[in-house]
Amino acid sequence: MCRLSAAPSSGSTKQVGCRRDACSPSPSNSMDNEYLQILLEPLKATEGYLPKLGHGGKQVVSPEVFQEIYQQDVFYRWIGLNMPEIYIAHRAAGGITSLYRQLGIGCEQLLRRILKDTLELAERDLDWDYRVSEGERNFKVSLDACILINKVSKPEPRARLTDWIDAQREANSITAALEGVVFEVRQGYKSKDSKRQAADLRSASRAYQASLLPCMMLFSQQIDPAVEARYKSGGWILLKGDLSGSSLTSTYAFLREVVGFDLANFLERHQDTIRKRVQEVVRSLLVLEGE
Repeated sequence: MCRLSAAPSSGSTKQVGCRRDACSPSPSNSMDNEYLQILLEPLKATEGYLPKLGHGGKQVVSPEVFQEIYQQDVFYRWIGLNMPEIYIAHRAAGGITSLYRQLGIGCEQLLRRILKDTLELAERDLDWDYRVSEGERNFKVSLDACILINKVSKPEPRARLTDWIDAQREANSITAALEGVVFEVRQGYKSKDSKRQAADLRSASRAYQASLLPCMMLFSQQIDPAVEARYKSGGWILLKGDLSGSSLTSTYAFLREVVGFDLANFLERHQDTIRKRVQEVVRSLLVLEGE
């Protein structure tokens, strides 16, 4: 039986979790394949990436058009930028940004599916949004996933989630009563976009107003220290993709010990397939079409 262990030493924050073998049922091959497809399917959008080269709108530029544009630009021709390698560099730069974005989408969709399957939640139960009014604009903001305690029907994961939220409240001096957790999921966070950060901080505030714990979940460890500090001071709980942390700080420990799915084990078992696909996409950005 999978039970919580919550016996902290004096002055320490209690840890929540359960045995690795009890919390991680053996996945079937068909489920593994579905999860791999969910993670990797978005990368198709990057594989065919072509740059716009600052020409606005959604119009992309082929190698032939690029060569014509740069050949006709007398300055670029004088200084030698009318060369195929410049096009490849532009394609690689924008393509890597696209790759990170699509990996983020895959991570978000994979998390939702894991929560749905492991906690036996309905798709609609994972949704959470709020509305924003800015002048004449009124729009909806949707976060990536949500777990409400009262929607988790199985007693053991419900108890683990409750204890985890209580432990986060204690560790972060949160006095508000909380009824669940809402997630923003990223593969990593390299951006310093102030507009994006302001929107995320607003989301954290609105989550607390709805009695939800806002949790930023990263699959990697990549986040700028200044951004991390700002998000934490703004009320976000941050889970990063490391293997050494507790369920209070590690994405993989949280999913294994609280949710009951060993994502680290899944990714490690399938790393050859994942690496091959990601590296195929990266290499496709470094050559001209037809090479």
